[in-house]
Amino acid sequence: MIPVPDTLITTDILLRAYAAGLFPMAESADDPGLFWIEPRERGIIPLDTFHVSSRLARTVAADHFEIRVDTDFEAVIDGCAAPNRGREETWINQRIRALYGELFEQGVCHTIEAWREGVLVGGLYGLELGSAFFGESMFHRERDASKVALVHLVSRLRMGKFNLLDTQFVTPHLARFGAIEIARRNYMQLLNKAITLQAEWWGIPREQHMNGAEALKILQAA
Repeated sequence: MIPVPDTLITTDILLRAYAAGLFPMAESADDPGLFWIEPRERGIIPLDTFHVSSRLARTVAADHFEIRVDTDFEAVIDGCAAPNRGREETWINQRIRALYGELFEQGVCHTIEAWREGVLVGGLYGLELGSAFFGESMFHRERDASKVALVHLVSRLRMGKFNLLDTQFVTPHLARFGAIEIARRNYMQLLNKAITLQAEWWGIPREQHMNGAEALKILQAA
């Protein structure tokens, strides 16, 4: 961990840090400071071996949730920062909110949102740099909501020709989708290549709604 005064971190510095293999966190929501994290082992989900269980595939195909993209960053980060079972405290402080909010306005930070009857019940956010996507956090208020959002994320990344999906760490939850840990040296090789290549977040156009069957078809075609 490398402490750094939060006032010195701008969105430009933040993106430079990601390109160097670093990412920021805070000790808690009330802690005004930030520090850089540089894991020896980095979590990634290889996009070509992303795994969806048969049960989850049925849920995705049934369109239990309305999936929206980049429509409500504040609601998504509120959900990610909220306490839940197994996570009573959050590392998302006000400076994190402000920085990623700016990147959202710039079109660099993105959200995948799962809605039901007009209520946000799950989702995730992260940012893009070249053909790399850095997943930051996800949440759910209904069963499978964040999982369905992740399936739609990976489908979008494949359509947009992304090469790297960074998860920072590997949790049992992410391991079910094929997440693995790799050494920092290997991660940097993948990252250095990915940030030099172009990808298109809107490879599925903003006005085009992708349903669950279409998302699964993209995954099966890879």
